[in-house]
Amino acid sequence: MSTLQFGQKSHENSTNRSDSDSEDEPKLPLNQFYPYIRCALCCGFLIDATTITECLHSFCKSCIVKHFFYSNKCPTCSIIVHQTQPLYNIRPDRQLQDIVFKMVPSLEELEKDQMMTFYKSRGLEVPKPVMVSPPCPVVVKRQKKENIPQSVFTIPPELDVSLLLEFVGAEEGIDNYKPLKRPYVRVSGEATVRHVELFIRRKMELSPTCQVDVVCGDHLLEHYQSLKDIQSSLGEEALQDGLLVLHFGLVLPP
Repeated sequence: MSTLQFGQKSHENSTNRSDSDSEDEPKLPLNQFYPYIRCALCCGFLIDATTITECLHSFCKSCIVKHFFYSNKCPTCSIIVHQTQPLYNIRPDRQLQDIVFKMVPSLEELEKDQMMTFYKSRGLEVPKPVMVSPPCPVVVKRQKKENIPQSVFTIPPELDVSLLLEFVGAEEGIDNYKPLKRPYVRVSGEATVRHVELFIRRKMELSPTCQVDVVCGDHLLEHYQSLKDIQSSLGEEALQDGLLVLHFGLVLPP
């Protein structure tokens, strides 16, 4: 009998303690957490939370992808995410998204309903949730000593041309441009001279009235020429240590 009473008392004491602890816990309004669970681009709660690996700022996936169509900088801190392909430096943040869904309980169901409505209204099949397969036993194979470990960093295959952009000067009267700080660029061979010119204009903050002439060797290049064609037609004349060397100058219109 005494044991039972002791157990009841101890249970009552623990219950009282847990109730008092829960009452002592501060309750904060949700809006105090808005800077951490809302997207800075759309000002809504994070959906498909995606984090930039360079600065760890997070946004909705659709918002940051649209942003990178016209800018390669982080919307929050303006750091350059990637010179040419900023989408390579973003990663889904599942843990952050789980936190958002737990803090805003109705958000996940609302998002699912909107997704189903979107697909059904267009006559499309609603995608099934991704099932996580159970872990399989890992078979470790011994590597031969002569095998050289591969580098962790790999360059995407579509970025197959390395450029060296050398500034040869500007016409007298052009003195308000910014210097090109990084002359080395890795781009697709399908890019044209026009793409290079636009890149130079943006980085040097040039006026639209300023003319940019791009030269490879002794050849003045046309806007429509692709980098792959230039490299193949000029051969070794255009290369320096494996880099396609393009010289450019700035000219004021007559």
